[in-house]
Amino acid sequence: MASYLVTGATGLIGRHFTQLLLARADTERVTLLVRESSRDRLAGLVSKWPHPERVFLVTGDLSQDRLGVDESARDELRGNVDHVVHLAALYDLTADEEESVRANVEGTRHVLELAADLRARCLHHVSSVAVAGDHEGMFTEDMFDCGQRLPTAYHRTKFEAERLVREQREVPWRVYRPAVVVGHSKTGEMDKVDGPYYLFNAISRLTGLPNLPVVGPDLGDTNVVPVDYVAQALLQLATTEGLDGRAFHLVSPEPQSVVSVYNAFARAAGAPPVRVELDERLSKGIVALAKLTEHVPGFTIARDAVLERLGIPPVLLETLSFPSVFASAATRKALAGSGIDVPRIEEYAPVLWRYWREHLDPFRARKHGPRGELDGRRVIITGASSGIGRATALKVAAEGGIPLLVARRQHELEEVRDAILAAGGYASVYPADLTDEESVHKAVDAMLAEHGRIDMLVNNAGRSIRRSIKLSYERFHDYERAMAINYFGAVRLILAVLPHMSERKFGHIVNVSSIGVQGIAPRFSAYAASKAALDHFSKIAATETHGDGITFTTIHMPLVRTPMIRPTKIYDAFPTKSPEQAADMVLKALKERPKHIGTPIGQAIGLTYALAPGFTDAVAYQGFRIFPDSAAAGGTGELKIGRGERHLSRAAAALARLTRGFHW
Repeated sequence: MASYLVTGATGLIGRHFTQLLLARADTERVTLLVRESSRDRLAGLVSKWPHPERVFLVTGDLSQDRLGVDESARDELRGNVDHVVHLAALYDLTADEEESVRANVEGTRHVLELAADLRARCLHHVSSVAVAGDHEGMFTEDMFDCGQRLPTAYHRTKFEAERLVREQREVPWRVYRPAVVVGHSKTGEMDKVDGPYYLFNAISRLTGLPNLPVVGPDLGDTNVVPVDYVAQALLQLATTEGLDGRAFHLVSPEPQSVVSVYNAFARAAGAPPVRVELDERLSKGIVALAKLTEHVPGFTIARDAVLERLGIPPVLLETLSFPSVFASAATRKALAGSGIDVPRIEEYAPVLWRYWREHLDPFRARKHGPRGELDGRRVIITGASSGIGRATALKVAAEGGIPLLVARRQHELEEVRDAILAAGGYASVYPADLTDEESVHKAVDAMLAEHGRIDMLVNNAGRSIRRSIKLSYERFHDYERAMAINYFGAVRLILAVLPHMSERKFGHIVNVSSIGVQGIAPRFSAYAASKAALDHFSKIAATETHGDGITFTTIHMPLVRTPMIRPTKIYDAFPTKSPEQAADMVLKALKERPKHIGTPIGQAIGLTYALAPGFTDAVAYQGFRIFPDSAAAGGTGELKIGRGERHLSRAAAALARLTRGFHW
C-alpha cells in the first residue's frame, strides 16, 4: 500500500491521473493540495471519483514556502507520504516571464521544500518536452542541458523547474516530459484551447468545402498525445520500482508532421485537407520570406490582427513545430506489457473535434438555427411598444428570433408580445426606464435568468426634439433629455450587456441613429448631437471589443412616419418611410451585421458636406428659413396642413423631394 500527495489535481492531466490512482487497489491514501478558493470545486469533483474516502484535502498555495501547508498538517503528513506527484504548473505559451516564474519555478522550489520536510520516498515531477528548446535532431530521455535556446517564458521556466529537481539531493526523483497534450481519445474531454486547438477556428471557417484544392508548405514536425495516454503512462511509471533518477518522454513514438495533424482535424471537420505539400527546400524559402516581411512597417500589426481574429496567438508561429525528435525507447520499454500505447491521431481526431465544437469553440455562440441568421437569437429591442421597434419585433419573431421587448409601458409591450404569439412566434416583455441604472440592470438580469443569453441588441428607443436654438435659450433641459435617452440610455444598456457578450465571444449591437447626423439638420441640434455621440461611442467600442467577437451597426435612419414625428405637422407632407420599411433596414443590420446602413440621399449629403461645407451651410440655411418651427416647439410660423393637402411652397416641396427622408 502507498500514499500520495498530488498537486494540480484540478488540471487536465491531474484529474485523469488522480482518478486512475484512486482506482488502484494498492492506493492507501491520496492527499490533494488545493487553494482555499478552489476547495469546494475540488471536493465536488472528488465526490464523483472512485473511492472518495481515500482522499484528504489540504489547503496550500504554490506561491508559499512549503506550499503554504500549515505546521499541524505537515506534522500529520510527515512520514506518511510515499510519493509527491507535482502536476501543478502554468501551461501557457502566451504567459509573461514573471507569471511563469512564479508558477513553474518558484512553485517547484516550494514543492521540493515540502517533499523534503515530509520525508517523501520519491518526487514525481511533470516537466515538458519544451525543455529541449530549439535543439535540432534527436533529443533522448537522458539529455537535458545541451546548450539549447529556450524561446519563450514557458520553455525557460519548465527548463529551470526541471533543473531544480535534478540538482537537489534530498528527495529521489523521476521526471516526465509530455509532448503537446490534447483531449481524451475516447471522450474528447479538454479544459482549454491550447496547441493544435488554436487552429480549430480557422478549420471551422473552411467546413463545407472538403474538395477545395489546398497546397501547403512543409511546416516541420510536432508531437501530440491524448491526455488519457499521458495519465495512464504516468501512473504506470510512477508505481514501478527501480526507476528513480530517470526522465521519461510521454510522446508519440514517431514525429507527426504539422500538415498531417492539420489534415486529421480537417477531415474530421469536413474542411479541405492539404492535398499537395511543397518540398522542404521551397517550404523553407517561404518560411524565410515570411520572417523577412516582419521587418516591413505595419506587417506584424496586420498579421497579428488577422491571427487574433482567428483566435491564434502569434507566438504559436514560433512553436508550431519541434526541431527536436524525441526518443522514447526507454519509456516504451518500461511500459512494455502494460497495454498502454499511443493511439494514432487519425483515430481520435473526430472525437476531439466534436468536443471542441460543442464545448470549447470560443465562437460557438455565433452559430444560428436552421431557419436562418436570426433563428433562436435573443434580441433586445428598445422602444418596442410602437413604431420602428414594434415592426422590428414582429419581423424578428417571424424569422425565428425571440424579441426581448423593452419600453416603459408594460401593457403596450404585452400587446406586441400577444401579436407575436398569435402569429406563432415567441417574445418576452421587460418594462424598463433606460434613464435609470437600476431599472436597466434589473431588466438585463431578468433576461439572462430567463433566456440564458443575449445575442443582439437594437437601440431603437429615442426622443426627438425639433426646435431652433433661438427658441432653446431657456430650454437647456431639451439637450439633457435628448442625451438622457438617445445617448446615455443606449450606452447604459450597451455597458450592461457587453460583459455577457464578451464572455460568449459573440454579440451584435444595432444603433438606430439619424440621417440628420450625416448632414446639417437645422432645429435638431439636441437630437442630432445625441445621436452623433452614440455613433462615435460605437466606433470606439467596436475597436475595443473586436477581439471578443462583438460587432456594431449604425443605421442612419431617414424620416419614418411614427408617433414621434406627429407633433410636426409639416411632416404630413414629407416623403417618409413606413415603420415596416424602417424595420427592414434593422433586420438587414441584424442578419448581415455591416458597419453602416443608410440611404443614398444620406450618403450624398454627408459627401457634400465633406467636400463643400460652406455650400452645404448655405443650402441648410435655406431649409432653416423655408421650414419654420412648429407650434409644438413654440414657433408662430407653422405651415398649415389640412385634410392631406400639401401646402408647402414650391421651394419647400422641391427641397423635401431633393433631400428625401432628411429631417428639416
